[in-house]
Amino acid sequence: MKNVDIKEENISESLSNTFKEKYLNDKKNACVRHSLIKNSIVDVVYDNKNEIDTTFIFSNEVKTLPVCNQKASGRCWIFAGLNVLREIIAKKLNLRNFELSQNYIALCDKLEKANYCLTSIIDLIGNEPDERVLMHVLTNGVGDGGQWDMFRNLVVKYGLLPKNNFNETFQSSNTAESNHLLNTYIRNFAANAKKLAKEGKKDEIHALKNKYLENIYNLLTNSFGVPPTEFDFEYYDKDDVYHLEKGLTPKSFFEKYIGSEIDEYVSIINSPTKDKPFNKVYTIDYLNNVVEGKPIKHLNLPMERIKELVEKQIDDNNIVWFGSDVSFYRNRKAGIWDDLSFDYLSAFNIDYKFSKEDMLDFHASVMNHAMCLTGYNKKDEKTNRYKVENSWGEEVGNKGYFIMSSSWFDSFVYQAVILKKYLTKEELEAYDKDPIVLAPWDPMGTLAD
Repeated sequence: MKNVDIKEENISESLSNTFKEKYLNDKKNACVRHSLIKNSIVDVVYDNKNEIDTTFIFSNEVKTLPVCNQKASGRCWIFAGLNVLREIIAKKLNLRNFELSQNYIALCDKLEKANYCLTSIIDLIGNEPDERVLMHVLTNGVGDGGQWDMFRNLVVKYGLLPKNNFNETFQSSNTAESNHLLNTYIRNFAANAKKLAKEGKKDEIHALKNKYLENIYNLLTNSFGVPPTEFDFEYYDKDDVYHLEKGLTPKSFFEKYIGSEIDEYVSIINSPTKDKPFNKVYTIDYLNNVVEGKPIKHLNLPMERIKELVEKQIDDNNIVWFGSDVSFYRNRKAGIWDDLSFDYLSAFNIDYKFSKEDMLDFHASVMNHAMCLTGYNKKDEKTNRYKVENSWGEEVGNKGYFIMSSSWFDSFVYQAVILKKYLTKEELEAYDKDPIVLAPWDPMGTLAD
């Protein structure tokens, strides 16, 4: 603190006493304090004035399969991505219920992320550990989170498995321990690789990387299992007719039921900050999972346009993968995200709202969770709420489905994945241009988990 007068800025005894006197003289504080002793903040600040607009009814809706459960893991982006693809497959095969293996994609993702992280460390090996980019790579390491283009890279490279053919394990549903072990090992590699570089033995670093990668592969397969190279696909359709397809591989299954359809989807974002003009395309440095995969790419659009595209896709009976910040104005049990339903100002005299631009610039909000939009409701020709398919199981919300108000959407939705056919010629041309490269710590580089 070189630019402030410490004597002027400290919490003095007189200042503390002033705070306490004002607090005790305001009888509202006693009511709030008594309420919080036995209740959560969310329950205390709940305001029912907007309940009519958070009714679980939707004028436009895609009939979807039952929700999934990511459990104690940050794989929401994988669950949401597979929910998009399973709906495509379910329509083709007339399925009543169906899941793709989230464990399989997560296993492939962890291995690819580890390789990407080790490769990034080698690329930055000339830097000291406190250099900002290398520090960012080491600090973030390998986690559960991701973005749409990372999901695309995995399914194109590794294919897909029905969940029955590669089910969950305890470790895949509870990733904290394996993540800690994996990231400590990666930082151990960085320390040893740095020593080799200082000793002039850079030619030995690649061999060291492969040794570490082999041990990482062993850790991951011990945790998540060994996926089948070939499998049989058995299922009942909606008419209870049994079907059997023999001798499939993950790649052949993907090519048969999805294939090039995956590349009809593009990522659009809403980042109303001065450094990101609309109708431009962006990427983030040192952000990906598959080294040779498609780069992360986002077309920045105004929110009104994003809502229009989302609703067009739902109208055509296609759900929408999207990323948002779910830490604000939420009731997890009831399944509501609505900024008009929670009054923090009256309870705490805290103004909880400021512009989306300022929230991004001053690190108050970033994308942290991915889900699927499956419906919306029009009232007087204006959308007032959206239906959301989450991946937190059926015990929360309306059998796992949530409501999101239109005003909450404006403030806290950052990314959506839209079929190219809905974009204008100008938007497609903008998307196809070389992207502007953003710093690794840019808010648009955060991962949904």
